[in-house]
Amino acid sequence: MGALTHRRFKGFNQLQIEGSEIIKDLPDTNVLFVSNHQTYFADVVAMFHVFNASLSGRVDSIKNIGYLWNPKLNIYFVAARETMQSGLLPKILAYAGSVSIDRTWRAQGKDVNRQVKMSDVSNISRALDDGWVITFPQGTTTPWKPIRRGTAFIIKENKPIVVPIVIDGFRRSFDKKGLRTKKKGILQSMEIKKPLEIDYENESIDSIVEKLEYAIEQHPSFLKVIPEEELLLREEENKERHWRKESRKKKKTKPDSEEN
Repeated sequence: MGALTHRRFKGFNQLQIEGSEIIKDLPDTNVLFVSNHQTYFADVVAMFHVFNASLSGRVDSIKNIGYLWNPKLNIYFVAARETMQSGLLPKILAYAGSVSIDRTWRAQGKDVNRQVKMSDVSNISRALDDGWVITFPQGTTTPWKPIRRGTAFIIKENKPIVVPIVIDGFRRSFDKKGLRTKKKGILQSMEIKKPLEIDYENESIDSIVEKLEYAIEQHPSFLKVIPEEELLLREEENKERHWRKESRKKKKTKPDSEEN
Protein backbone atom coordinates (compact mmCIF):
# COMPACT_ATOMS: atom_id res chain seq x y z
CA MET A 1 0.00 0.00 0.00
CA GLY A 2 2.81 2.42 0.91
CA ALA A 3 4.68 1.84 -2.36
CA LEU A 4 1.49 2.32 -4.38
CA THR A 5 0.64 5.65 -2.70
CA HIS A 6 4.14 7.16 -2.59
CA ARG A 7 3.89 8.72 -6.08
CA ARG A 8 0.79 10.67 -5.01
CA PHE A 9 3.03 12.82 -2.81
CA LYS A 10 6.40 12.48 -4.56
CA GLY A 11 5.52 12.18 -8.24
CA PHE A 12 2.17 13.40 -9.53
CA ASN A 13 2.23 16.10 -6.86
CA GLN A 14 4.89 17.44 -4.48
CA LEU A 15 4.48 17.31 -0.71
CA GLN A 16 6.30 20.12 1.07
CA ILE A 17 7.04 19.11 4.67
CA GLU A 18 8.03 21.32 7.57
CA GLY A 19 8.89 20.38 11.16
CA SER A 20 9.29 16.61 10.73
CA GLU A 21 12.39 16.58 12.97
CA ILE A 22 9.92 16.63 15.89
CA ILE A 23 8.73 13.10 15.05
CA LYS A 24 11.91 11.17 15.94
CA ASP A 25 12.01 12.65 19.46
CA LEU A 26 8.48 11.55 20.40
CA PRO A 27 7.87 8.62 22.79
CA ASP A 28 6.64 5.33 21.35
CA THR A 29 3.16 5.60 22.89
CA ASN A 30 0.53 8.11 24.08
CA VAL A 31 1.03 10.66 21.29
CA LEU A 32 -2.03 12.32 19.75
CA PHE A 33 -1.67 14.08 16.39
CA VAL A 34 -4.45 16.61 15.72
CA SER A 35 -4.95 18.01 12.22
CA ASN A 36 -7.32 19.86 9.95
CA HIS A 37 -9.00 17.55 7.44
CA GLN A 38 -9.25 17.84 3.64
CA THR A 39 -9.90 14.31 2.28
CA TYR A 40 -11.12 11.08 3.87
CA PHE A 41 -7.95 9.05 3.29
CA ALA A 42 -5.12 10.94 1.51
CA ASP A 43 -4.40 13.05 4.62
CA VAL A 44 -3.80 9.95 6.76
CA VAL A 45 -1.76 8.13 4.11
CA ALA A 46 0.52 11.17 3.71
CA MET A 47 1.08 11.26 7.48
CA PHE A 48 2.01 7.57 7.53
CA HIS A 49 4.66 8.31 4.89
CA VAL A 50 6.02 11.40 6.67
CA PHE A 51 6.12 9.76 10.12
CA ASN A 52 7.96 6.67 8.91
CA ALA A 53 10.36 8.66 6.73
CA SER A 54 11.18 10.87 9.73
CA LEU A 55 11.73 7.89 12.03
CA SER A 56 14.21 6.49 9.51
CA GLY A 57 16.28 9.69 9.66
CA ARG A 58 14.87 11.80 6.81
CA VAL A 59 14.14 15.45 7.61
CA ASP A 60 11.23 17.11 5.82
CA SER A 61 11.44 14.51 3.05
CA ILE A 62 9.84 11.26 1.89
CA LYS A 63 12.51 10.67 -0.77
CA ASN A 64 13.54 7.05 -1.38
CA ILE A 65 10.83 4.69 -0.13
CA GLY A 66 13.29 2.43 1.72
CA TYR A 67 11.68 3.58 4.99
CA LEU A 68 8.65 1.44 4.12
CA TRP A 69 10.55 -1.81 4.75
CA ASN A 70 10.60 -1.19 8.50
CA PRO A 71 7.50 0.87 9.30
CA LYS A 72 6.16 1.84 12.69
CA LEU A 73 3.13 -0.44 13.02
CA ASN A 74 1.43 1.07 16.07
CA ILE A 75 0.05 4.16 14.31
CA TYR A 76 -3.73 4.48 14.41
CA PHE A 77 -6.23 6.98 13.05
CA VAL A 78 -9.72 7.88 14.21
CA ALA A 79 -12.41 7.65 11.51
CA ALA A 80 -16.18 7.42 11.19
CA ARG A 81 -17.32 3.81 11.10
CA GLU A 82 -19.63 4.37 8.10
CA THR A 83 -16.72 5.89 6.12
CA MET A 84 -14.51 2.88 6.77
CA GLN A 85 -17.24 0.50 5.55
CA SER A 86 -17.85 2.33 2.27
CA GLY A 87 -15.76 0.16 -0.07
CA LEU A 88 -12.92 -2.34 -0.40
CA LEU A 89 -9.99 0.08 -0.04
CA PRO A 90 -11.47 1.82 3.05
CA LYS A 91 -11.92 -1.64 4.61
CA ILE A 92 -8.25 -2.44 3.90
CA LEU A 93 -7.23 0.90 5.46
CA ALA A 94 -9.47 0.15 8.44
CA TYR A 95 -7.65 -3.15 8.93
CA ALA A 96 -4.32 -1.29 8.73
CA GLY A 97 -5.01 0.91 11.75
CA SER A 98 -8.42 2.55 12.00
CA VAL A 99 -10.11 3.27 15.31
CA SER A 100 -13.66 3.38 13.97
CA ILE A 101 -16.24 5.41 15.88
CA ASP A 102 -19.90 6.35 15.49
CA ARG A 103 -20.27 10.09 14.89
CA THR A 104 -22.74 11.67 17.29
CA TRP A 105 -23.71 14.53 14.97
CA ARG A 106 -23.84 13.02 11.47
CA ALA A 107 -24.93 9.71 9.92
CA GLN A 108 -25.64 8.72 6.30
CA GLY A 109 -25.50 12.35 5.16
CA LYS A 110 -28.03 13.60 7.75
CA ASP A 111 -27.70 15.56 10.98
CA VAL A 112 -28.31 13.44 14.07
CA ASN A 113 -27.98 13.87 17.82
CA ARG A 114 -26.65 10.73 19.47
CA GLN A 115 -24.97 9.97 22.76
CA VAL A 116 -21.24 9.30 22.74
CA LYS A 117 -20.49 5.58 22.87
CA MET A 118 -18.13 5.01 25.77
CA SER A 119 -16.72 1.99 23.93
CA ASP A 120 -15.48 4.40 21.22
CA VAL A 121 -13.72 6.52 23.85
CA SER A 122 -12.20 3.38 25.39
CA ASN A 123 -10.93 2.21 21.99
CA ILE A 124 -9.14 5.53 21.41
CA SER A 125 -7.61 5.33 24.90
CA ARG A 126 -6.38 1.78 24.19
CA ALA A 127 -4.83 2.94 20.92
CA LEU A 128 -2.99 5.73 22.76
CA ASP A 129 -1.73 3.21 25.32
CA ASP A 130 -0.35 1.12 22.47
CA GLY A 131 1.07 3.82 20.16
CA TRP A 132 0.33 6.99 18.20
CA VAL A 133 -3.13 8.19 17.20
CA ILE A 134 -4.09 10.62 14.42
CA THR A 135 -7.38 12.45 14.82
CA PHE A 136 -9.22 15.19 12.94
CA PRO A 137 -11.04 17.01 15.74
CA GLN A 138 -13.50 18.82 13.45
CA GLY A 139 -14.84 15.46 12.31
CA THR A 140 -15.39 16.70 8.76
CA THR A 141 -13.45 17.72 5.65
CA THR A 142 -15.38 21.01 5.55
CA PRO A 143 -13.10 23.84 6.78
CA TRP A 144 -13.88 26.15 9.69
CA LYS A 145 -16.26 23.75 11.41
CA PRO A 146 -16.05 23.71 15.22
CA ILE A 147 -13.71 21.41 17.12
CA ARG A 148 -15.56 18.50 18.71
CA ARG A 149 -15.36 18.69 22.50
CA GLY A 150 -14.80 14.94 22.71
CA THR A 151 -11.21 15.43 21.54
CA ALA A 152 -10.53 17.77 24.47
CA PHE A 153 -12.12 15.25 26.83
CA ILE A 154 -9.82 12.49 25.53
CA ILE A 155 -6.81 14.80 26.00
CA LYS A 156 -7.74 15.52 29.63
CA GLU A 157 -8.38 11.86 30.37
CA ASN A 158 -5.30 10.34 28.70
CA LYS A 159 -2.80 13.22 29.03
CA PRO A 160 -1.07 12.48 25.71
CA ILE A 161 1.58 14.56 24.01
CA VAL A 162 -0.51 16.58 21.53
CA VAL A 163 1.20 17.38 18.22
CA PRO A 164 -0.68 19.75 15.85
CA ILE A 165 -0.46 19.32 12.08
CA VAL A 166 -1.66 21.74 9.39
CA ILE A 167 -2.14 20.41 5.86
CA ASP A 168 -3.04 22.14 2.60
CA GLY A 169 -3.34 21.31 -1.10
CA PHE A 170 -4.97 17.91 -0.59
CA ARG A 171 -8.44 19.18 -1.42
CA ARG A 172 -7.18 20.48 -4.77
CA SER A 173 -5.11 17.37 -5.53
CA PHE A 174 -7.63 14.62 -4.78
CA ASP A 175 -11.34 13.88 -4.80
CA LYS A 176 -13.21 14.12 -1.50
CA LYS A 177 -12.36 10.55 -0.51
CA GLY A 178 -8.71 11.07 -1.37
CA LEU A 179 -8.64 7.92 -3.51
CA ARG A 180 -8.56 9.51 -6.96
CA THR A 181 -6.05 12.11 -8.20
CA LYS A 182 -8.12 15.08 -9.35
CA LYS A 183 -5.32 17.39 -10.43
CA LYS A 184 -1.59 16.90 -10.98
CA GLY A 185 1.22 19.35 -10.27
CA ILE A 186 -0.35 20.66 -7.06
CA LEU A 187 1.93 21.73 -4.21
CA GLN A 188 0.75 19.98 -1.06
CA SER A 189 2.02 21.05 2.34
CA MET A 190 2.25 19.54 5.80
CA GLU A 191 3.48 21.50 8.80
CA ILE A 192 4.20 19.56 11.97
CA LYS A 193 4.19 21.91 14.95
CA LYS A 194 5.74 21.62 18.40
CA PRO A 195 3.66 19.76 21.00
CA LEU A 196 1.08 21.88 22.78
CA GLU A 197 1.58 22.95 26.37
CA ILE A 198 -1.51 21.75 28.23
CA ASP A 199 -2.31 21.80 31.94
CA TYR A 200 -4.22 18.52 31.97
CA GLU A 201 -5.48 18.92 35.52
CA ASN A 202 -6.58 22.56 35.55
CA GLU A 203 -7.42 23.60 31.99
CA SER A 204 -11.08 23.53 31.02
CA ILE A 205 -12.49 21.67 28.02
CA ASP A 206 -13.24 25.03 26.38
CA SER A 207 -9.68 26.21 26.85
CA ILE A 208 -8.27 23.05 25.24
CA VAL A 209 -10.76 23.36 22.36
CA GLU A 210 -9.60 26.91 21.70
CA LYS A 211 -5.94 25.83 21.77
CA LEU A 212 -6.71 23.16 19.18
CA GLU A 213 -8.53 25.66 16.95
CA TYR A 214 -5.51 27.96 16.88
CA ALA A 215 -2.99 25.12 16.59
CA ILE A 216 -4.55 23.57 13.47
CA GLU A 217 -5.38 27.07 12.13
CA GLN A 218 -9.14 26.57 12.13
CA HIS A 219 -10.05 29.32 14.57
CA PRO A 220 -12.48 31.84 12.97
CA SER A 221 -9.83 34.55 13.23
CA PHE A 222 -7.81 32.80 10.48
CA LEU A 223 -10.60 33.56 8.01
CA LYS A 224 -9.43 37.17 7.99
CA VAL A 225 -6.02 36.25 6.56
CA ILE A 226 -6.98 33.75 3.83
CA PRO A 227 -5.88 34.97 0.39
CA GLU A 228 -8.73 36.16 -1.84
CA GLU A 229 -7.95 33.54 -4.52
CA GLU A 230 -8.35 30.76 -1.92
CA LEU A 231 -11.77 32.08 -0.91
CA LEU A 232 -12.80 32.27 -4.59
CA LEU A 233 -11.65 28.69 -5.16
CA ARG A 234 -13.71 27.47 -2.22
CA GLU A 235 -16.73 29.39 -3.51
CA GLU A 236 -16.36 27.69 -6.90
CA GLU A 237 -16.13 24.28 -5.20
CA ASN A 238 -19.31 25.05 -3.25
CA LYS A 239 -21.11 26.02 -6.48
CA GLU A 240 -19.99 22.77 -8.14
CA ARG A 241 -21.23 20.71 -5.19
CA HIS A 242 -24.57 22.56 -5.29
CA TRP A 243 -24.89 21.92 -9.05
CA ARG A 244 -24.23 18.20 -8.61
CA LYS A 245 -26.78 18.00 -5.79
CA GLU A 246 -29.43 19.70 -7.90
CA SER A 247 -28.64 17.43 -10.87
CA ARG A 248 -29.15 14.34 -8.70
CA LYS A 249 -32.47 15.73 -7.45
CA LYS A 250 -33.71 16.30 -11.01
CA LYS A 251 -32.79 12.76 -12.02
CA LYS A 252 -34.70 11.34 -9.06
CA THR A 253 -37.84 13.40 -9.80
CA LYS A 254 -37.79 12.76 -13.58
CA PRO A 255 -41.07 11.01 -14.68
CA ASP A 256 -40.79 7.42 -15.87
CA SER A 257 -42.25 8.39 -19.25
CA GLU A 258 -39.40 10.84 -19.88
CA GLU A 259 -36.80 8.25 -18.91
CA ASN A 260 -38.32 5.80 -21.38
